[in-house]
Parts: sequence; C-alpha cells; structure tokens
Amino acid sequence: MNRYFYIDATGKQRGTFTPQELRVENIRRDTLVWTQGMEQWKRADEVEELKIVFETPYTPPNQHYSEPKHETTAVASKPKSWLIESLLVTLLPFVFCGSFLSLIGIIAIVYATQVDSHFARGDYKASEEASLSAGRWTKITLWVLIAWVALIVLAIVVLFGFLGLSMAGVSDLIDM
Repeated sequence: MNRYFYIDATGKQRGTFTPQELRVENIRRDTLVWTQGMEQWKRADEVEELKIVFETPYTPPNQHYSEPKHETTAVASKPKSWLIESLLVTLLPFVFCGSFLSLIGIIAIVYATQVDSHFARGDYKASEEASLSAGRWTKITLWVLIAWVALIVLAIVVLFGFLGLSMAGVSDLIDM
C-alpha cells in the first residue's frame, strides 16, 4: 500500500498518509496527491488506489453517520492594514526633509503588506498581529518625524535668534 502526500487548502504539502488515513484527513476529489512512482501530482479521484476514500463518507469509530449539518460561521473582519499611513510617514519626510530616519517606516510597510496576505490565507490571528505591528511602527516613525522637525526648528531658532544671525548676515555669507 502506497503512502501519499497531498496539498492542503492553504497550499502546504502534507504527508505521508495511507489511503485510510487520507479519509480521516477529509481530502476532496480535487485535492492534489502524489506518491513515489508518480511523475507529477494528480487529483485524488484520478488515482485508482484512492477511489475507496470517496466511496462512503468517513465515520469516526464509535459514531454513526448522520447528514452533515450546515452551520454558519462568522468570518472575521479584516484588520486595518496601515499601508497608506506607513507609506506617507516613510516617503514624505524623506522626500521633503531628507530625513533618513523616516526610513524606519519600511518596517511598518513590511508589516502592512502582510496584513492582507495573512487574511487572504485565512490566518486571522497572524493578520491581526501584523496589523498591530504595522500600526506600532507607523506611529514610531511619525514620532521620529515630529522629533526631527522639532530639531530642525530648534536649530533655526538657535542660529537666527541666539547667535545674532540676521537675514542680512546670511546674504553676506552667500555673496562671499
């Protein structure tokens, strides 16, 4: 009896399983399977040895078969991705202020892009964690930007206010 690998609903390879074990795994007819000696993956219903998997529904030991119950499950709502915000706090300060410190926002962008991909795979917990991390790094980048602008303003105040430089003095420096 062959042992089979199969591709689950999330696209991951699982295995190895005997045909009886595949019944417990509740594979579908269109599930791709592979075993040693096969040139490529095939649909489970195309493999002769796996026909028994689909003959009758699997009934766990000590339980009687009953019609499947149609239950409605609540689908989790997609968490905020923070992608627009993270792009703005990363790119705008870099372009307008030349602040290389805003590049830490790249971390926020990476987490923000993971929100949608995790959610699409059905990994709601990882999607929520990526959203929280994206929000955290977006806010950190924003505060770094605010601190950077405050330092620039402080430097201007010090140069022109306390050191006695005036606009006329600056034009004299430029003429030299």
